[in-house]
Amino acid sequence: MSHGAYATTLVVAEELSSQSLNPHLRLLEDETGDLVMDDILASDIHSWSVLPEGEQANFGFSPAAYWVTVTLSNPSAQPVELVIRQDYPLIDQLDFWHANSEGAWQQVATGDLRPFHTRPLNLRDFVFPVTLAAHATQTYYLRYQTAGSVNIGLSVSSKTAFLPQLAKEQILLGVYYGGFLVLVIYNLFLFLAVRDRAYAYYMGYAVCYGLYFGVHNGVSFQYLWPGNPWLANQSLVFLLGLTLIFGTQFVRTICSGAQLAPRTDRVARWLMFFLVPLTAISPFVSYGPMVLSLAILTLVLTLLFMVMGIISVLRGSIPARYFLVGWSALLVCVVIYMLKTFGLVPHNGFTHNAFQVGALIEMVLLSLALGARVGEIQRHGYVDQLTGLHNRRYFDEQLPREFSFAQRSGTPLALMILDLDHFKGINDRLGHARGDEALRAVGQLLKKQVRKPVIACRYGGEEFAVLLPRTDLNAARKVANRLLKGVAAMDFEGAKLSVSIGVSGFEQNCFDTAIELFETADKSLYQAKAQGRNRVVFESSGEETFLPKGL
Repeated sequence: MSHGAYATTLVVAEELSSQSLNPHLRLLEDETGDLVMDDILASDIHSWSVLPEGEQANFGFSPAAYWVTVTLSNPSAQPVELVIRQDYPLIDQLDFWHANSEGAWQQVATGDLRPFHTRPLNLRDFVFPVTLAAHATQTYYLRYQTAGSVNIGLSVSSKTAFLPQLAKEQILLGVYYGGFLVLVIYNLFLFLAVRDRAYAYYMGYAVCYGLYFGVHNGVSFQYLWPGNPWLANQSLVFLLGLTLIFGTQFVRTICSGAQLAPRTDRVARWLMFFLVPLTAISPFVSYGPMVLSLAILTLVLTLLFMVMGIISVLRGSIPARYFLVGWSALLVCVVIYMLKTFGLVPHNGFTHNAFQVGALIEMVLLSLALGARVGEIQRHGYVDQLTGLHNRRYFDEQLPREFSFAQRSGTPLALMILDLDHFKGINDRLGHARGDEALRAVGQLLKKQVRKPVIACRYGGEEFAVLLPRTDLNAARKVANRLLKGVAAMDFEGAKLSVSIGVSGFEQNCFDTAIELFETADKSLYQAKAQGRNRVVFESSGEETFLPKGL
């Protein structure tokens, strides 16, 4: 800042759109906070400073009080009704002085450590209406003192320009908080349907986040607790702590941190254990150190969650992809806002609201991540974890569905039931771990040999089922022979594998129900077992297919 310089007087007009007062401000830092209005009026011009061109009056966390003065001039023949606005509502004590018609100084003492009714207008920001007489020049003084970040965001506009702008802002705020509410209600219904704890964490995160921004915007003080300045101040850090706690649990769940990124998850868990008592004591601790501590933790956790998301994506998590995009948007916005909080970037409409915009974008993408998680849960519910094939539950649902389609469309449908021969002997001689390897190998063979719309499932134990829609018995025979040869080619420490296969086919309405189709294939399987194993038996003729010698 430049010291001992004069700030230019701003010439106003009857139709004056919102204009920043930064180029017209003079500032004085009161390090002890002891100066009063008489001291200011008697102060030397050289003790004041002005902002360099383009610089903002943002001083981060400071124990000092800041005095600001601005001079406005009305050259017209009519008085002009003006509105001087401070757009950052988290100022503990804000005092405004203006001269009345007799030249006496009038003080308006407000701030969020004072009851809401001390504000000249019932608005979330600090708004001071003044009337500048015709052919008059008037100087105004403001004093800022706060335990939080000192952001001086002053602007002036005519009353006629201010009211339409205020209406537009109210609509945007309604849309913003309405978006949060819709996301919470939508995911509440999903939670009641699926009972997944990730939805509970998401709703806690969204509700606390929305309330936090309500405090941050001054909306909560205006509508929820206008007569309680203590709650207006302390609720900010408490809600930020709750947001971080719910957010930590949500990220750990949606990214499957314990399974996919255990080391990062462990760090997040320990940070959460630190956050819980810190949040609990936050209403009873000095605001400045507490908000600074939580701001630093926010940055640390944001980076930690980014690392967890990247690890989870690299290890195949689909929900983590949506999370990573949403968290990246929030990360950029958090960094911008924190730099503004510490006075490293200007305080303006973009930097002040960047956190909120990023949060809403993130909430939408996290809701999509939850949808992907539901799909993943459903897939896991239909997948056999050992072989990676579909499980019996999936087979039991698909068999009647495919049978019904074959009946309606007149298309063939084949079914194969496979059972590994002498599998108990493999477990007994080589151990269950090697037996599991054999089952996984058969599962991989089935994946390679069959393609959609064929459905391969592990039916149970060492038994598998393969459903072949739009496939007749001749085509099914070729698939069965390939599987027979593929299994016989496997070797586990000298233990040869073989498989018995029973096949049935639905053609020309030869079965009335899906159960009959299955029972016929199962009967053919037992015929294959009874006739010596390592072969395929078809339901229609009892025909056997042996593994050719030399393979």
